[in-house]
Amino acid sequence: MADLAAFTRFARTYQPGELIFAEYEPGDSFYLIQGGRVKISKIVGELEKTIDILQPPEIFGEMAILEGAPRSATAQAIDTVKVLEFNRANFEVLMMGNPQIALRLLKLFTKRIWDQKRRFMILTLDDPQARIADVFLMLYETNAAVSGGEQDGEKREFKVTMEDVSHWAGMSDTEVQTILNHFANQRRLEVYPDRIVVKNINDFIRFVNSRRKK
Repeated sequence: MADLAAFTRFARTYQPGELIFAEYEPGDSFYLIQGGRVKISKIVGELEKTIDILQPPEIFGEMAILEGAPRSATAQAIDTVKVLEFNRANFEVLMMGNPQIALRLLKLFTKRIWDQKRRFMILTLDDPQARIADVFLMLYETNAAVSGGEQDGEKREFKVTMEDVSHWAGMSDTEVQTILNHFANQRRLEVYPDRIVVKNINDFIRFVNSRRKK
């Protein structure tokens, strides 16, 4: 991140709990996190769902640059958050002044677009059990894409906690704990403090597909 030192004039600081931007409002800037955590949330039905917790060096708000559309989610500082704020004009300056950083950001843009669309698919599932199962499918898809390989058999191990699953599923810790216990009783997964093991990923694929069609 040292290569971004030349862009300190774009630095912004937000205090804990402060809104960076709100869902549906117009926006023309995106943000590169330098310090602190940012909560990304979205209104689903009548409830506000947390869809991600971001930390350095992640980016957010990039759809304003890519699509020129209103904000698709709300961004709020969890801690004291330091960001670099780029709009269309100074993003061109960034691209011209540091093509390597610009290329890295464009790759992050591509990944973030996939993440947002994939996580929205999770939130649109009405069945809470299917929503939890789909979180593991999202993680499976991501891991397979990153590693380029697969583990032996149908068992998959994910280095996530119950709290991580809660964030991605947009559900409370209590709801998620109940469903994970249910899956564990069915011997479909095993829950450990630092990881969750899915016994048969293809079983979850079939389960989610059956619920998504309804």
